[in-house]
Amino acid sequence: MPNSSRYIYMAGVMKALAHPTRLFIVEQLNEGERNVSDLTTMVGIDISTISRHLSILRQAGIITVRKYNNQMIYSLLCPCVLDMFRCVVQIRESQND
Repeated sequence: MPNSSRYIYMAGVMKALAHPTRLFIVEQLNEGERNVSDLTTMVGIDISTISRHLSILRQAGIITVRKYNNQMIYSLLCPCVLDMFRCVVQIRESQND
């Protein structure tokens, strides 16, 4: 059934990833933990926008956060999400054949 909780959950995770900035953030967090300031500098947008993207990824269960001194440190909770990235690249490459 397409309206089962399983499919609704999967659609929510994919929706959370459906933005270029969030895809970039996930790839950066795969390299290691980052704070909001690091990500703001890397992406080149304001801190409130980065915080909104991080919140979406966190609500989807893709990333996690911990407090260290006065900073919020983000990390990738499920690196397996990068398998989906590789699959998307393979789809694109197969279209170019």
